[in-house]
Amino acid sequence: MELAYYSDYAVRLVNTEEPARSKDALTSVEAVRELFGAASQMARRVTDADVTRFRSVRARLRAVFTAADGGDHTQAVDLLNSLLLEFPVSPQISGHDYLDDEGHPRWHMHLADHPSNATAGFAAIAAMGLAFHLTEFGADRLGLCQASPCRNAYLDTSTNRSRRYCSDRCATRANVAAYRARKRLEAERPDRTGLSAENSHETTTPTER
Repeated sequence: MELAYYSDYAVRLVNTEEPARSKDALTSVEAVRELFGAASQMARRVTDADVTRFRSVRARLRAVFTAADGGDHTQAVDLLNSLLLEFPVSPQISGHDYLDDEGHPRWHMHLADHPSNATAGFAAIAAMGLAFHLTEFGADRLGLCQASPCRNAYLDTSTNRSRRYCSDRCATRANVAAYRARKRLEAERPDRTGLSAENSHETTTPTER
């Protein structure tokens, strides 16, 4: 598994909550286990206590995205560094999942499951993955969806750093809203022009007399 893949752990956790809609999907042990994926051994170690712990880590990860999205890259790095210090990783060389054409392992770096609890394991992986993404591509590649009220986190992998939305659905919704706003403005503009002309006529008439 490549290290870049782990950055998606942070996105998945942050997006279990929609603050503007007062929605929170992280309400049970089963919801926490789904974040790991079916193949993770750490998922089987999740307990009720991890639900509250995961919410705490989620808030801290969202703060990283919020700072980066707002242009405060130093703050984003400081917040991420605090997570890295609290939840250290255990890197290992692995090749058990990938074989080359001759059947030999394709060695790669793998982040081993943390030994203490499920939250620590997930947080370590998410923070390290996000750190690799930030240092490789830049803090401005961490964003929050601009389609109100959605504020889902996303990782911008576009070639020109142009991504503004978490999904095609939000991009379409934002474009439709912008189109309708332009149409309303165009519909109102003739009325405003006529009103201005009328006011101008009333103002100049006494002077002309």
